[in-house]
Amino acid sequence: MSALINFSIDLNKIPKSSINSKNGHAYVNLTMSCNDDTKYGNNTAVSIRQTKEERDSKSVKRYIGNGQVVWTNGTVVLAEKEPQPEEPQPQQEPQTDSAPSDDFLDF
Repeated sequence: MSALINFSIDLNKIPKSSINSKNGHAYVNLTMSCNDDTKYGNNTAVSIRQTKEERDSKSVKRYIGNGQVVWTNGTVVLAEKEPQPEEPQPQQEPQTDSAPSDDFLDF
């Protein structure tokens, strides 16, 4: 899928509680929806991402911007999450009751 979407965000509509800080950077989790219908030349909307609890309770979305799809190849697909590499587990020496092997230097 390929698409270009231009949009504007009203920064004054972002509540401070939606700004997350990590490693000295500030982030806001957003959701963009694309529609087939156009209103005022726009067919996308940007809102603050809702938590599962907010979605389940049917909380009102906080819209902060809108825009328009300006180019697409005509295909939209779901984004798949790339598998994260597993963190290496520390190697543990096997526990045995036998004498140390001659394969290791004894300091």
